[in-house]
Amino acid sequence: MTKKWAISGVDLHLDLKGTRVRAALESALREAVSGGRLRPGTRLPSSRALAADLGIARNTVADAYGQLVAEGWLTAVRGSGTRVARRPAPADSTPAPEAVILAQTRYDLCPGAPDLSAFPRSAWLAAARRALSVASCDTLGYSDPRGLPELRRALADYLGRARGVRAGPEHIVICCGFTQGFWLLCRVLRASGATTLAVEQFIQQGTCQAAKENGLTLTTLRVDERGARVSELGAADAVLLTPAHQFPLGVPLAARRRAQVVEWALDTGGLIIEDDYDGEFRYDRHPLGSLQGLSPEQIVYAGTASKALAPGLRLGWLVLPGRLIDEVCAAKTLADRNTGAIDQLTLAEFIVSGAYDRHIRRSRLIYRRRRDRLVTALKRDTLGVRISGIAAGLHALVELPPGHDEQHIIARAADHGLALLGLGTYAKDPHNHPPALVVGYAKPPEHAYTSAVARLSAVLAEAARSS
Repeated sequence: MTKKWAISGVDLHLDLKGTRVRAALESALREAVSGGRLRPGTRLPSSRALAADLGIARNTVADAYGQLVAEGWLTAVRGSGTRVARRPAPADSTPAPEAVILAQTRYDLCPGAPDLSAFPRSAWLAAARRALSVASCDTLGYSDPRGLPELRRALADYLGRARGVRAGPEHIVICCGFTQGFWLLCRVLRASGATTLAVEQFIQQGTCQAAKENGLTLTTLRVDERGARVSELGAADAVLLTPAHQFPLGVPLAARRRAQVVEWALDTGGLIIEDDYDGEFRYDRHPLGSLQGLSPEQIVYAGTASKALAPGLRLGWLVLPGRLIDEVCAAKTLADRNTGAIDQLTLAEFIVSGAYDRHIRRSRLIYRRRRDRLVTALKRDTLGVRISGIAAGLHALVELPPGHDEQHIIARAADHGLALLGLGTYAKDPHNHPPALVVGYAKPPEHAYTSAVARLSAVLAEAARSS
């Protein structure tokens, strides 16, 4: 027989098998504890309450509890009730691989994330309170798949002012980060008959996989000191670019090439997807405006709050040409219909109140100082590395001298408790690229940053001595 009851307000399902009720209850409780469904320290209901829930005699429950206490599965303390016992791990148990990795990499200089300890919690909570206090009940229901109008209006104003994007709120679709937005675009492109997407030579491999899973064939654009070689587009139906700060090489797309790719789109009807990857963080000169501002009907602008605030918010946006709005909205309706309303309202208020601008300016100053500390430290080592891509963004490209193997250095760094990634992680051809490290200087909390950089310097100095 199958019974359900509530323990401390939590539903728990057990199968009481057989006609011997006490034995069945003991077996079901042992299974729940050993399988982890009842965690150590969980308080069980009184014998009276459990007997009433199960429709069995109280003495049967009390006897079952007593037997499991004797076996060490449960503990019973007067005044504290019956609880699941804390059991020691087997003597021969070994740590899970994840635990080993975490133990080896105490410090993390991998790119792709901001300092999460610097998330503006107080300002975000204040914005959430203000937004919810005036939000209508309908706002929390099913809404326009493009996203809440409050956030789309706020983004249209902000993106036009800060990034040179030309679009009204009706052209913006809110999505769960860049990954979902790009997946929706690939789906729409393939449904419209597109077959080929051009991507940069170095790119996030998950992005390539999203395109392939939607049936698109990828072609590669080489990248040099002036950005992607857009003259190699050929017969591609669409192209994905990071023009403000190519990831991971860190070079901006040159003005002539920006004009050239727009000419390609106008001549062929091809679509440009602009990933504004950490475009707000430029340090040594005025930030480059968006490519989208040159030709809004040929370019999709994609942005997120992942680098400016936190990737866990899962807030991103697409600014779409008019001809794609309905198709992308239809695809989003099938995917998940709506992005979370409360976070949308909060971000809208965060932007309108000026808190977002203040946070960006404060973060830009902090990350610039971190970049300078990294460059100064690495110039002191004797390996002779070349540092590039540092005019903007949250990472630096540390180019290794010929003959040094990036994977070997990454392994040495792990031995020093430091997590690193190499350029090969992002190469379309992992066997054909110069050896380099992609060092993210934003991710460590401030108290750990100095130690992380010191360990990186030590690893590079050690590699220099052994070469």
